[in-house]
Amino acid sequence: MKTTVDPRRLTVLKAGTPGSGPVIYWMSRDQRVSDNWALIHAQNEALKKGRPLAVAFCLAPRFGEASRRHYDFMLGGLREVEEKLRRLGIGFFLFIGDPAVTLPRELTKLDPALLVCDFDPLREKVCWRATVSAAMGCPVVEVDAHNIVPARAASPKKEYAAATFRPKVNRLLAEFLLPFPKLKKHPHPLVTKPVDWEAVVLKAAPAGPASTCIPGEKAAWKRLEQFLKSGLARYGDRNDPSADATSHLSPYLHFGQISAQAVALTVRDYPAPTAPVEAFLEQLIVRRELADNFCLYEPHYDSFDGIPGWAQKTLDDHRTDKRLYLYNRAAWEAAATHDELWNAAQRELVATGTMHGYLRMYWAKKILEWSATPEAAITTAVYLNDRYALDGRDPNGYTGILWSIGGLHDRPWFTRSVFGAVRFMGGAAFRNKLGMKGFVKKWIS
Repeated sequence: MKTTVDPRRLTVLKAGTPGSGPVIYWMSRDQRVSDNWALIHAQNEALKKGRPLAVAFCLAPRFGEASRRHYDFMLGGLREVEEKLRRLGIGFFLFIGDPAVTLPRELTKLDPALLVCDFDPLREKVCWRATVSAAMGCPVVEVDAHNIVPARAASPKKEYAAATFRPKVNRLLAEFLLPFPKLKKHPHPLVTKPVDWEAVVLKAAPAGPASTCIPGEKAAWKRLEQFLKSGLARYGDRNDPSADATSHLSPYLHFGQISAQAVALTVRDYPAPTAPVEAFLEQLIVRRELADNFCLYEPHYDSFDGIPGWAQKTLDDHRTDKRLYLYNRAAWEAAATHDELWNAAQRELVATGTMHGYLRMYWAKKILEWSATPEAAITTAVYLNDRYALDGRDPNGYTGILWSIGGLHDRPWFTRSVFGAVRFMGGAAFRNKLGMKGFVKKWIS
């Protein structure tokens, strides 16, 4: 088993001068202790230098449309991270404030020998890393611990579709889909003050409904075990929301509370029929990492300007088509449309923070159909998804919305009103095919 991190996962953000303090891992996207290439690299470097090791997390009191449920879920997972690190002799610092301001101030006091940070293609995180790196005197290294095949190694450009991306990933998969080395108990322990988590919640968590989903690494692995036992063999029925054949891992993957690579290894080796295993790994690896590819190389990943040229043209051509219904943001948010299935999906999202992936396509396409412009539709879908979905503010979410509304990673279909050549989904066929009466009754009654 390799104990070093593949250099293709690493990107040097700054070649500074090592300080006299600990090696610090600035944890952001990958909020776990186990199976974390960034933390493994940080410990390897700390061992080489004979230095203590610490993890730092900076909690921004406001991040996009994130609400109380997102902070509850994240902070619950971080509490587990702190406990595991303490047992390993690794320090944990929790800072509160704008990371671009707070981290340079607080980390400089620690005089780090090296700063290791996560890879994340979203613009806020890119800006944070650039600002923090510029302010630090020590070397700064980014590690892609989120993707199985590191995003920059998988492709140097924005891929057109899964068909062009899949062979590039599969060509490298055997080199990267490997077991993880275990973290060692650190021989140069660093004791840090325990975090008062209740005070953190009161100080930093915004208002809104609390999360009902159990967070953390333990809960993520328990969820995976349940899926392996009862869902994986039925994964062929994943497009039926009533079948409960999906993994329900997306919130854990979004917050990095479980490693996609560890999930892939576990599923690959599980005694299950080949077809559902291959279908699940296609979604987990190819489709999920295609979303990171898109957001890495497309600065307009959450707007009309990010969709393909053919889709922009066809939606422009149908911009003045008559809409049978038009709703504003208040109606969307309140699930006050004429469509009971759409309303049920929105109510489930607001109440639980989750929505079935296939139903989310219908939800987004109807937002296009009943909005004044495609730009307004994308803005509405992004807002609702980021505000209410536990896995919101994620490359998968932005990519899924632009696929549904703007034909991203898709091809032109038959032309029709409003949609042009963007793929259409009809409500009646959807309800009849999947037998959604029980779902609608649960959320509308």
